[in-house]
Amino acid sequence: MNKFITVQQAAEKIHDGMTVMVGGFLGVGNPIALLDALVEKGVKDLTIICNDTAYPEVGVGKLITNHQVKNLIATHIGTNKNTVDQMNAGELHVELSPQGTLAERIRAAGAGLGGVLTQTGLGTVVEEGKQKVVVDGVEYLLEKPVHADVAIIGANICDEEGNLVYKGTSQNFCPLMATAADTVIVEPQEIVATGSIAPENVKTPGIFVDYIIR
Repeated sequence: MNKFITVQQAAEKIHDGMTVMVGGFLGVGNPIALLDALVEKGVKDLTIICNDTAYPEVGVGKLITNHQVKNLIATHIGTNKNTVDQMNAGELHVELSPQGTLAERIRAAGAGLGGVLTQTGLGTVVEEGKQKVVVDGVEYLLEKPVHADVAIIGANICDEEGNLVYKGTSQNFCPLMATAADTVIVEPQEIVATGSIAPENVKTPGIFVDYIIR
């Protein structure tokens, strides 16, 4: 199966109102060209699931700046003033989830689990509206899975089957997100022949990847 598409074809697969996971951390690991194409396309009313909204003119931050995001699930927003301003103005609904909790919620979606139990957030605003479960006399929050219509991720190396290698911190959230969406689009920095990546170096198996941006 030929998985290769152009960045414009990738952008056409994302429509108004979709839920989109965006891999990376402060722009590192973001699919930069695809995010730029989505800004140019003007797709709107998105629900974005990501670690953070980077900076106003970096990666996913551009979608925020351009008022294309309606709902946001993230771990922090302090590096993007536009995210904070839109939240305070009631223009953007923001759900802040502790970083480890968000990672586990994504993993739960990818693994088909009904949620994860954690004590993180007990006694804080994080617990508002959430179910509590007692196990062996210990109280936990039930954090439910988060799933997306599309996951868009960056990778350093990709072979022709979609097997992915990430270097350093660029793997932030990307391997988890590749398991937790109906459609997965990767924007790699380098494409190599199938078989040239040592199996033990593959972080995301190609079976999870639907499309590769050439």
